[in-house]
Amino acid sequence: MATKKAYVKHIKGVTFLGKTDSNHWVPIDGPENFGGSDAGIRPKELLLISLAGCTGSDVAVILQKKKVHFDDFEMNVEAEQQETHPQVFTKIHLEYVFYGNNIPKEAVERAIELSQKTYCSVTAMLQKAVEITHSYRIEEKKA
Repeated sequence: MATKKAYVKHIKGVTFLGKTDSNHWVPIDGPENFGGSDAGIRPKELLLISLAGCTGSDVAVILQKKKVHFDDFEMNVEAEQQETHPQVFTKIHLEYVFYGNNIPKEAVERAIELSQKTYCSVTAMLQKAVEITHSYRIEEKKA
């Protein structure tokens, strides 16, 4: 079994720096009214970026292997959280947006399905605790 490690260093208040085995530092912080410096991303926001990064990587690689060309690809993530503590996410929606011409929707749908059901480990972990839904759009270039 592979082991992953993370190191998180307290800086001041609720300001931290974290890095993992890849040796890249990420500032983590909170708002000033909560003891932070407002100098970094919030911990729960990192979860949303991790989810999109994981499934987005899968989808991009799958489409590349299928030789599906697109000009650009982005993702929008929207999460609902409960109002009482702990303010956990209750629903997360991922919108995959592709830009280009003649992008086959069947290939996009299959790539998303494979990521969501087979490959994305972040989805697999989070969906045990939160409802995750998705949609996609293909935006054709104007001639």
